[in-house]
Amino acid sequence: MNDAVTNKLGWMLDDALKMPETRHAILLSADGLLMAHSERIGMDDAERHAAGMSGLQSLARSTAEFCGDDAQTTWRQTVTEFDDGYVFLVAAGPGAYLAVSATENVDMEAVSFRLQELVQRLGKELTIPPRGGMR
Repeated sequence: MNDAVTNKLGWMLDDALKMPETRHAILLSADGLLMAHSERIGMDDAERHAAGMSGLQSLARSTAEFCGDDAQTTWRQTVTEFDDGYVFLVAAGPGAYLAVSATENVDMEAVSFRLQELVQRLGKELTIPPRGGMR
């Protein structure tokens, strides 16, 4: 399938990268399928990272109870720090997650705010219905 056809939501992810020090953005389903990617990352790399982000989100969600008294504590965001920067992974709707990578010099608060703003603004367009058995 042609990348231009399968990446019709890519322009929305490029919007998230208008902030200084951001690198890449991907939209993925809960089961790790790539739904869209920014133009700065190729399809093969984006697919590989989508699978990894799905695992990261699953681990974070399974440890949510550690953060609260209620077993129903809802996961909203994971920020992972590396020597060369950060990965922000946020809920983008039921069964959809938005991941953005950034350099170590990024304004973390501004990126988190921008991603939440993007998710709010795009609403249903970023919602990927879960496949059978996924939450």
